[in-house]
Amino acid sequence: MIRILFSLLLLAATLPAQAWWNDEWSSRKAITLNTAADGADLKAGLANVPVLVRLHTGNFDFVSAREDGADLRFIAEDDKTPLKFHIEKFDSLGEMAMIWVQVPNLQPGNNTQKIWLYSGHEEVAAGSDAKGTYDVNQLGVWHFAESSGTPQDVTGYANHAREFTGARFSGAAIGEGIKFEGESTLVIPASPSLKISRAAGVTFSTWVRLSTEGQNSVLFSQQDGDKSIVVALNSGKLVVAVNDGSVSLSTEPLVDLPVGVWHHVALTVEEGTALFVNGQKVAESTAICPDMGGEITLGRGLVGEIDELAMSNVARGEDWVRAAALGQGAEAKLTVYGESEEAEGGGETSYFGVILQSVTLDGWVVIVILMIMLGISTMVMVTKSMVIGKTDKANRQFMEAFRGLKGGDTATLDADDNPADADLKDAGLASIMFGHHDHFQNSSLYRIYHAGIQEVKKRKGERTQLELSPQALNTIRATLDGTLVRENQKLNNLMVLLTIAISGGPFLGLLGTVIGVMITFAAIAATGDVNVAAIAPGIAAALVATAAGVGVAIPSLFGYNYLGSRIKSISADMHVFVDEYIAKIAETYSR
Repeated sequence: MIRILFSLLLLAATLPAQAWWNDEWSSRKAITLNTAADGADLKAGLANVPVLVRLHTGNFDFVSAREDGADLRFIAEDDKTPLKFHIEKFDSLGEMAMIWVQVPNLQPGNNTQKIWLYSGHEEVAAGSDAKGTYDVNQLGVWHFAESSGTPQDVTGYANHAREFTGARFSGAAIGEGIKFEGESTLVIPASPSLKISRAAGVTFSTWVRLSTEGQNSVLFSQQDGDKSIVVALNSGKLVVAVNDGSVSLSTEPLVDLPVGVWHHVALTVEEGTALFVNGQKVAESTAICPDMGGEITLGRGLVGEIDELAMSNVARGEDWVRAAALGQGAEAKLTVYGESEEAEGGGETSYFGVILQSVTLDGWVVIVILMIMLGISTMVMVTKSMVIGKTDKANRQFMEAFRGLKGGDTATLDADDNPADADLKDAGLASIMFGHHDHFQNSSLYRIYHAGIQEVKKRKGERTQLELSPQALNTIRATLDGTLVRENQKLNNLMVLLTIAISGGPFLGLLGTVIGVMITFAAIAATGDVNVAAIAPGIAAALVATAAGVGVAIPSLFGYNYLGSRIKSISADMHVFVDEYIAKIAETYSR
């Protein structure tokens, strides 16, 4: 039985997590639609709901996707059915995106329903379809994402604005928004598609942030002769007025709308009127939807900002409004983002893989620089270790021979006719690897010895006897000291690269971390996705740069201290040898 269970577990471990929609896409991510009590808390199912997907550096690998997001595809939970979607914004450099996906069936009270986001295809054409993202009842959706001109309706009805005197700005509730300064307005002209009826009703919704308290202004209104529907501010409080041509009814009591905070405001009018703020019904009245058309006006007298205006020719239910408020706003309780999966078997990546996928472009730049520094430092440590090792070994061999000299002949060890001695100034890696090794050529002590003997030989000439004056001995010592300094310079050559890696590596890593954290929080501020699961990968990825900086500094520090201690030991031996050698010369050639 145990063997059977083990076999079943092994088989389960080797099976892919779920079939892959299309093998031409290299990556996918599950997006859970949480409609349970801790999510959007839906009591009834909804059909053809446009759901906002917010992507940023903490929950999506922008490096693996195309620069314009053309390779993105959204697939239903069955991993077979493509979903309609369109991209409101895709900034691969800033690593943030706003994408609207039509979910055909949003189940109530469910925290396991999901859709799939596929990415990673180099050649596929863009699949964005703004008109197909909304149902036929959606008369207009204005994202206010245009860089200039009048705001455009992204639905198939093309109810574009005719007049706009406000200003545009970034960092709204959903990407870009529009700003009103008290005298600005936005006018959407009347059209046949904007007609509403008592039988079906109407739904208006938008995001609003007030800049001043106590203002009297119009958020949005539709006017057709003596018939109108108006959502306004009365001394800073929300009020709704519906006029069917014979009677005007308003919501009571008035509703507070605090300044400086984004609010989702929605109005449904049918056989009664309901006003919602942030997905909660805050007021209602018996006002009935009039049969009317007419132009729509936004922001008359408003001092504040508006984003994401939507209008439907049906009265959407309370669950629809709640799904919009909790799916689009900063809390984003409707959508929960899973980890990325790779095409090979569809399995989840490791935590370290998730972190690396979340590293921003600036982070990779810093990491690449640090890797280059690590490569240079490693090369320096390896070559200096070889040079110092060969030098130390040759010095020991030379000193053994030097101290074995008999009598007063100090010149016995000097091979004046050895061709290798012509290259004694070269004590680098090339000399050690490819030079002569038959006459102490790798010994720094021999090079000092050779310089001293050459000074003695120049003074001796053809004479059989030589007597050196104190001045001559001082000159020879100066030559020996100069050679010693040059030998120290050779030994310490390139060691400065290790000190640069030790001191500069952590600072470069810290720079990458700070910039990465700034980008992560900027993306979160822009997208409004503030849950820990979304923030953690971006922060962890930013810290990779610091880890890389420390990873460069630590081996460089160990190598620098080890090599430095050996260089000091060789330098001390050279100082001792200079004193010993000059004393032997004085003893041999002085009276």
